Order: sequence, then structure tokens, then C-alpha cells
Amino acid sequence: MAQPVFGRLITAMVTPFKPSGAVDYQEARRLAAYLVDEQRNDALVVNGTTGESPTTSDSEKLSLVTAVLDEVGDRAQVIAGVGSPDTEHTIQLGIKSAHTGAHGLLVVCPYYSRPTQEGVYAHFEAVADKTEAPIMIYDIPKRTGTAVSDEVLIKLATHENIVAVKDAKGDLAASGTVIANSDLAYYAGDDSMILPLMSVGGVGVVGTSTHFSGRRTKQLLTHILDHNWPRVRELYQELLPVYRGVFATQGVMLVKGALAARGWATETLRLPIVPASKEQVDTFLKILDAAGM
Repeated sequence: MAQPVFGRLITAMVTPFKPSGAVDYQEARRLAAYLVDEQRNDALVVNGTTGESPTTSDSEKLSLVTAVLDEVGDRAQVIAGVGSPDTEHTIQLGIKSAHTGAHGLLVVCPYYSRPTQEGVYAHFEAVADKTEAPIMIYDIPKRTGTAVSDEVLIKLATHENIVAVKDAKGDLAASGTVIANSDLAYYAGDDSMILPLMSVGGVGVVGTSTHFSGRRTKQLLTHILDHNWPRVRELYQELLPVYRGVFATQGVMLVKGALAARGWATETLRLPIVPASKEQVDTFLKILDAAGM
């Protein structure tokens, strides 16, 4: 049975920027502490898609990992996003991120080039062979253009450095097949899939709405593990509008907008991501308020 190698509740953290566009490392530290201490996260992903990683330099990425580790690394795991369509670039960023002390690496399926499944396997194998930190594969074909097949995932699971999957494929039968035939720890990469995925052996979530819903999601996870199904159904139904609402547009847009409305310095995004409209933010804030968040 798969073990929750990175804990059960993980948030893919947004990257705060100053009005000038520079990374606001101090605000990032403050947000990381809030997510761990108040929202009860076991781990944080930095430099993921929600962290606007396509727009940040390697130097900024490494400095952000260092800052977040310094702030919360003694009480939560920090997973560094290092994925790119270039295998060698991914390897080098993975090596450097591990050297900063990152507890794990999030490696997305190579995008744009749309490799064959043989190429997908060779990419992940090469990264795992040459980096030290344990790897979470990010399977999100709607962004990458290529899904990681069941067969490739099961084969990759035999590599000692590949330990987990952030599953945003949207194919529960495929996920269940890999879970049944490997020891990979499966994390829901779509907040609303927490309960369905755990029903077939998933271990937790890498969330977006968990910037706000972390505490309640931690309760949901606990009730699932305790098999308290009446409370699970009740809590899941209460949380579902939040889980779905955060993706009414790009998740980072609504998270940053809602955080900014509550006093965080998260107004700035980097193009091509633009701020959510006032109407979009207000709608999401009403969903959060209705859920008691």
C-alpha cells in the first residue's frame, strides 16, 4: 500500500511579486508560514504552475526554494517544481534544487514537444537517475498535450527515486489501475478529485483552493481515513463549491485576487497571466464566505 511520502495535505503555493514584478521573497515566507501554521499543510509545492513557474528564472526559483525552506522547512516538506520540456534543463534545475535542501521535486511531463511514450519514459528515467531528491510526477495532459500512460507510470514506479504522482489526468480508472499495480503515492491534482481518488487508493491532495480551505480539507482527509462516511459526504459537499470555484478561471488568478482582497501583497502577476476581474474575485470571495472561510 502506498505511503503518503509528502504528507497528505499539500498546497501548490502562489509566488508573490512586488509591484515592480520582482519576486517578493519576504511575502513568500509569510505566506508559506500561514499555509503551514494556519492552514495545516504538510508540504508546499513552490515553482509549480500556480507559482507562475513558466515566468520565473532559475535563479528566482532557487532563491524562492531557499526562502521557503528557511521559513517552514523545519515543520513541513518543500517540493520544488523543476519541470521543463528540456530534459537536461530539468536535470540541472533538479540537482540545484536538491542542493538547496528541497525535500522533493515536482517534474511535469514534457510539454510542447509532445514526446512518444518511449520519450516520456526516457525523460523521467534520466531525471530520476541524475537527481537525489524523491520525485513526484505531474501528469496533466490538458496542459502538456501528453498523458503519461498507465504502462509507463507502472514501469517508472520501479525506480527508487520516483515515489509519487500529482494526478490531474481526470481518468479515475487509469489512476486506479496504476495504484493497484504500483506503490506510487497518488495525490489529487484537482481539488474536487480528493474523495474520488482516495476511494481507489489515493493518499492526499496537491491543492489550489487549499490556500483558503486547508484546515477543512485536512478534516476531510482525516474523516476519509477514519471511514466516517456520513461526515465525509457532508464535508465534501460543503467544500465542493470552493474546490470547483477556484478553477472558474485560472486558479492562480483567483487565489492571488482573493488573497489580495484579504490583505496579502499578491496583486501582481506576470504576463501572460493577467489579474482576475473584480467580478470574478467577488464571486469567489462569496463562495469562500458561504463556506465559512
